[in-house]
Amino acid sequence: MHPIGSEKYGMSNLMTETEVAKRLNVSLASVRRWRLERRGPTFVKVSALVRYRPEDLDAWLSELPTGGCVRTSPRRYLEITGG
Repeated sequence: MHPIGSEKYGMSNLMTETEVAKRLNVSLASVRRWRLERRGPTFVKVSALVRYRPEDLDAWLSELPTGGCVRTSPRRYLEITGG
């Protein structure tokens, strides 16, 4: 793991809250709310600044649930299986 001050994690490689909001096509308020609720991507505090590592954002996105399949409700599942 590289320390924050290393070239790989220099300030120029970290994303601002605004950049994260634009990339996700959500409001800045949403990104801030997710951070405060600890639901969003891992962030780095640099003094008073909030920054995001691109790879942390990618990891968070890959861990989100995906849609596309219809899930049967527990009650309907019991009716179908006879349980």
